[in-house]
Amino acid sequence: MRNLKIIFVVLVSLLLLQCSKRSNPTNSYEQPIDLPAVEKKLVNSNNEFGLKLFREINKTEKNSNVFISPLSVSMCLGMVYNGADGETQKAMHQTLEFGSLSSPGVNECYRQMIDSLTQLDSRVEFEIANSIWYRLGLTPIKNFLKTCKNYFDALVRELDFNAPGAADIINSWIEENTNGKIKNMVEDPIDPSIVTFLINAIYFKGTWTYQFNEEDTKDDWFYLPDGSKKLCRMMEQRGLYRYFDNDVFQALDLPYGSGDFSMTILLPYWGTDIDSIIEELNQGNLNYWLDNLSGAPIESSDSINVYIPKFKLEFELIINDVLKALGMGIAFDPSQADFSKMYEEIDVWIGIVKHKTFIEVNEKGTEAAAVTITGMGMGPQEPGPSFFIADHPFIFLIREHQSKNILFVGKITDPVFE
Repeated sequence: MRNLKIIFVVLVSLLLLQCSKRSNPTNSYEQPIDLPAVEKKLVNSNNEFGLKLFREINKTEKNSNVFISPLSVSMCLGMVYNGADGETQKAMHQTLEFGSLSSPGVNECYRQMIDSLTQLDSRVEFEIANSIWYRLGLTPIKNFLKTCKNYFDALVRELDFNAPGAADIINSWIEENTNGKIKNMVEDPIDPSIVTFLINAIYFKGTWTYQFNEEDTKDDWFYLPDGSKKLCRMMEQRGLYRYFDNDVFQALDLPYGSGDFSMTILLPYWGTDIDSIIEELNQGNLNYWLDNLSGAPIESSDSINVYIPKFKLEFELIINDVLKALGMGIAFDPSQADFSKMYEEIDVWIGIVKHKTFIEVNEKGTEAAAVTITGMGMGPQEPGPSFFIADHPFIFLIREHQSKNILFVGKITDPVFE
């Protein structure tokens, strides 16, 4: 009898140990918010654009970490879109997958998206900030600025780009709106050909709905694309999660906060090329996979042992060539770009689109940030009284006014000073 009692105690202890590692059932997930039909169109557009952007970037980053924010890139270019006209606007409309949405409809959707996403879950910190910085003496069209203020909450500032510390002012705004995670996006000194910066910043911080126990995190191997392996800190948890699998991968959904935000992981089976999955990662396929995740949680007897490595990374990329490959080449062409809704007196084009992200995943949750900067470029112009930059070869004269004699004449192609 005594032996039976000991066996019973051991079995109960083991059961309690296993239960202590389990997450609560996923039936506490929030239902998707009921978006207006027009806003659903923009969400689908952003997703389709973001996925093809990811696929295109992956082509040149085969064995590297890649982390982008489709929402950040889309929202930044959404502001730029308001300054485009003619064939340039058409190319951006197509590249950004706006489809049947009108320009006013696009703006209204971004307005609703900012309002809904930033107030969705009180247990998740999610912030969106936009700004426009233009060079002293060159004022964009008022209607363009008004649109960006009203629909994107854009901060608008005139700034002397030539002044010492001008880049620091913009970088400070970026750092403040990403909780210090994104720094030094704008180089000092600012490129003299840039006349305007349009910037989007996103910050996310979410705790897992069911946090991992730090005591269960252990050293384990992580296998790299070339077949080698390295040690990582592997988190562990057993619980009930939304799950889906097919012939090539497993999918798991890890919720944050009240369940309005989550991390969905697609894990290829051994022997499956991850790039082949990325090539199939379009809106239609993703919707199908996520629909399979959205059913009833798996039975308690089928709880899953989850192992995820802790990781932290920064990703930075100039995406000019990527956007050109996706159909926006005209917007980068000085001879063809039409941004006449942004500036009346000067011709501008997209000079640079720079994207930078940060993410940290640990036992408590995820912290992530993203910034997208579009720098509008301008070619040589007739100098105005408040705008003169001798940043290219020039001719000079030294003359006397009374006799009008030219005393010296020359040209500078390389201003050497010793």
